[in-house]
Amino acid sequence: MELPNKYYYEDSSFKLINEDTFKALKNFDDKTFDMVFADPPYFLSDDGITCKGGKMVSVNKGMWDKSLNVKEKHEFNKKWIKECYRVLKDTGTIWISGTMHNIYSIGMALEEEGFKIINNITWEKTNPPPNLACKTFTHSTETILWAKKDLKKSKYTFNYELMKKLNDNKQMKDVWTTSLTKPSEKKQGKHPTQKPLELLDRIILASTNENDLILDPFCGSSTTGISAIKLNRKYIGIDNEKEYLDLSIRRYENRKNFNGGDKL
Repeated sequence: MELPNKYYYEDSSFKLINEDTFKALKNFDDKTFDMVFADPPYFLSDDGITCKGGKMVSVNKGMWDKSLNVKEKHEFNKKWIKECYRVLKDTGTIWISGTMHNIYSIGMALEEEGFKIINNITWEKTNPPPNLACKTFTHSTETILWAKKDLKKSKYTFNYELMKKLNDNKQMKDVWTTSLTKPSEKKQGKHPTQKPLELLDRIILASTNENDLILDPFCGSSTTGISAIKLNRKYIGIDNEKEYLDLSIRRYENRKNFNGGDKL
């Protein structure tokens, strides 16, 4: 059971906290959450350029994504992962998304802080932005690590039969192919690293049950929360940017239904 937090927004199953994630996490009891999904900073804001909508744009996303050196980046990752270990139930799991810029540090930090990696999911994007420099292959994938606590006899939720059913009655593989976030999911505003709802739906369906409590410590526009509510789970999101929490609230309050015509 979570300890009281000062919520920026609070509904019955959808809560948001405007705070530095390290400070906010300390206000939760041990073993509170059934699942954690995290899309932490990639630390890519180094004044470079990328392609978006056919135009050259800056890669800078905000001070929260400002480049760090290798040691600083790894210490940051170890610190928040350690706190997530504490607030995660022994039967819970954690999912963390990233690119080559941070995922290797994430993998090492998970093991250093007492987790065991279950799967290395490769998310293949059907419509990635082109590589403007033409000096590398197009960056068309991200990695999502799925991990549990490295405890003897620990059991965790994996809804294997459901995943098989969703995959034409075949075992689901660890390569998932979807498009980037759809324009219909950005009608209330945009977040620079917003994930597709389809991706979070699969993660939540795979590793939680109805009424489970899900944490997102870097929630951004709260795709995790929108998916959680859609699938009858409970959600707490943390972000230090009010702009993105306001976007999360608009997405939550303006949802019509989850069978069609959503304004997410």
